[in-house]
Amino acid sequence: MRLLPAATTLSLTVLVAYYVYTPLPDAIQQPWKLLMLDAGFRAMMQLASLKAWLGFDHYITSIRQSSDGFDGMMEGLLSSETGGGVMPGVKVSDVTFAGVPVRVYEPPAGGEGHLRRGLMFFHGGGWALGTGKKGSYDTTNRMLSDELNTVVVSVEYRLYPEVHFPVPYLDCLAAAKHFLSPEVQARYAMDPERVAVAGDSAGGNLAAAVAQEISTDETMSVKFSVQALIYPVLQALDFNTPSYLQNQNIPVLHRPLMVRFWLQYLGADLSLLAQLLANNHSSLHHPSITPELRARLDWTALLSPKHKQNHRPLVVEKGSQVPAKELPGLLDVRASPLLAGPEVLAKCPRAYILTCEYDVLRDDGLMYARRLQDAGVSVTSDHYEDGFHGCFSFTTWPMDFDVGKRAVRGYLDWLQKNL
Repeated sequence: MRLLPAATTLSLTVLVAYYVYTPLPDAIQQPWKLLMLDAGFRAMMQLASLKAWLGFDHYITSIRQSSDGFDGMMEGLLSSETGGGVMPGVKVSDVTFAGVPVRVYEPPAGGEGHLRRGLMFFHGGGWALGTGKKGSYDTTNRMLSDELNTVVVSVEYRLYPEVHFPVPYLDCLAAAKHFLSPEVQARYAMDPERVAVAGDSAGGNLAAAVAQEISTDETMSVKFSVQALIYPVLQALDFNTPSYLQNQNIPVLHRPLMVRFWLQYLGADLSLLAQLLANNHSSLHHPSITPELRARLDWTALLSPKHKQNHRPLVVEKGSQVPAKELPGLLDVRASPLLAGPEVLAKCPRAYILTCEYDVLRDDGLMYARRLQDAGVSVTSDHYEDGFHGCFSFTTWPMDFDVGKRAVRGYLDWLQKNL
């Protein structure tokens, strides 16, 4: 009978290992830490989906509650490790800009007699999760404010399921216009020639879209001088780019999850997921997708041979069609900044674009960098060969990764030299 507990333990160990383990490329460092992180996130997603199926909260609400609990525990551990908060000299205020909640970080040096840099930041999270007030976002923004003598404004735009496109974009645009107004620039002693917009993932999407709109708005007397995009998501027409296929099972942003985020953001039916994975939504029969539009995200022309590899484009000629009315906003440049015309891109500010080799969104960032350069914009493309999606946010113990620390340092160093 003693064999029974041993057999049970062995079976559970095998099941856990099977659930956790996913083959990862050799270049990814600390693979087991990443696998455990991914397994935890997947378990949280599945538990949230089960609760929603049973009639409890919306699955996103459950994920937020679990994340809040984890963040609270981590903040307690970090506080005991460090003996208090990070960058205690930075002044933090929670206010509103044009009715949108924001957190303002003011550097300890003050603005007496000297103008300071300004930066507006949009956090990631698939337009559904996250906040700039906690975790690594808060830590990085404090660090940026302190090291670069910068007034940082982190925007708490509204999220799915409460809203969908274009509301998050409109929140960010309203906050940005307020941030750039001469009155606010003067109030915080910011140099109007040294203001940036930045964001990661879905926040990078919002940053790129807001930068495009501000750059073409002739009523704005102050405009962003630089944009910093951290592995941005920039288009929803092609989910079969080389990076989407190469990295479809790489943690922590799996290919179906990114498509789900898009469907949620666009207010579309989640049952369309399989259609989007097959590119049926962007078939040759789509009445509004012109050859000119397709050329703006033609990775066969925009990517280097290294990243194209032996992949072939998937353009559907026949098969199941997705009516355009079922995907509102699909071709709206405010949702997909990569679709903007060259005349818009030519007016955009200098750009820093961070991409990771093992990220489904890698090619979105690389294509946008190429298109901006072709339009005459100065671009710094910072590519991490051992990077994965989300690494920029994994910089604090216990979920700290060396590549994440290098990515944050690269971002700060670029801003130091270019903002």
